[in-house]
Amino acid sequence: TSAVSREVVERVGDSQTAFPPGFDVHPKLRAMLDKRRRATREGSIDWGLGELIAIGSLLMEGVPVRLVGEDARRATFAQRHAVLHDHDSGAEWTPLDFLTPDQAPLEIYDSLLSEYAALAFEYGYAVERPEALTMWEAQFGDFANGAQSVIDEYVTSATQKWGQRSGLVMLLPHGQEGQGPDHSSARIERYLLMCAQDNMRVAQPSTPANHFHLLREQAYSRPRRPLVVFTPKQLLRLRAATSAVEDFTSGVFRPVIGETDPAVASGAGVSRVLVCSGRVYYDLLAERRTRELENEVALVRIEQLYPFPHKAFEAEFNRYPNATQIVWCQDEPQNQGAWFFIQHHFQEVLKDGQKLSYAGRPASASPAVGYYDKHFAQQKELLDNAFGGAGRTKGGKDKH
Repeated sequence: TSAVSREVVERVGDSQTAFPPGFDVHPKLRAMLDKRRRATREGSIDWGLGELIAIGSLLMEGVPVRLVGEDARRATFAQRHAVLHDHDSGAEWTPLDFLTPDQAPLEIYDSLLSEYAALAFEYGYAVERPEALTMWEAQFGDFANGAQSVIDEYVTSATQKWGQRSGLVMLLPHGQEGQGPDHSSARIERYLLMCAQDNMRVAQPSTPANHFHLLREQAYSRPRRPLVVFTPKQLLRLRAATSAVEDFTSGVFRPVIGETDPAVASGAGVSRVLVCSGRVYYDLLAERRTRELENEVALVRIEQLYPFPHKAFEAEFNRYPNATQIVWCQDEPQNQGAWFFIQHHFQEVLKDGQKLSYAGRPASASPAVGYYDKHFAQQKELLDNAFGGAGRTKGGKDKH
């Protein structure tokens, strides 16, 4: 199991506020660190803390961890803060270095502004040190384009070409959130097109706990193979996307997360199943509540895109025998994201009378539009298509 004890979770929380004598952390960061410690007791663990618990727990178990990226220590979206600095002197302090006397080493570095050089080095490091969890983080997901030759020649194909195994993890921030075409998309479709023969894993976890279990599972997985993780931006601080302490002390990585509302999960009255991956789930969840369709629409998340979790997906799918509408929902344009790669898996489980449809942005040469108003209009249309126009408007009028 990838779960850890409550004591381990709390130990990581305690480390965040165990300041060295005379160390003066910035007041805003001190408040954040105090909140982290409380979260390891009370819950509402966010993405950054969940990741630190994964790293810290591995260190305490003797697994070396290495994390490198252009802003890895703080993280591009300031969610990690794995290395802290004295507010006055600039002295550095890494809380996860002081968990236990005999812990494994942690290496975390901000790299030079060259994805090609950095990823090539980390790939080689992961090959030569298979006992370690080696992670490379792109500042934005599309920055990995600068290392495409390394990805094509080594990450995705080295095992098939030379029998060379690597457990390298690529963390690629991804999210269609109205910020324009640059840095919105890590190009999920490109990685999925290179998937075959179990050459790598491709995942898009939607909760801190599932990300935690994924990283821990990767650290112990044998034989080694690369892992590509599409990490969030908006979800880093979305309260709905936090996890309870119990999610870390029990369970495993879940490649498919089914309906979380027990009343809906019974399946009896469900006529429409919305299947998605990543950030858009939280928009669908909020929209279902607004339209008062909890009894009619079920939400299913695909957390691992490759290898596709056939058994888990089919088991979840079979919970809704009365559903006639199956809808794949994605933020990305139709020619991007997972739609073209994933739809044949749906066809394998569809039953007579069930129809598969798509709800997402139209095909586009660009990863995203450049105007927020256009993005918002597209998102509104996406949600309307996902729910088939059913439900209630905000004014309360029936739209069936």
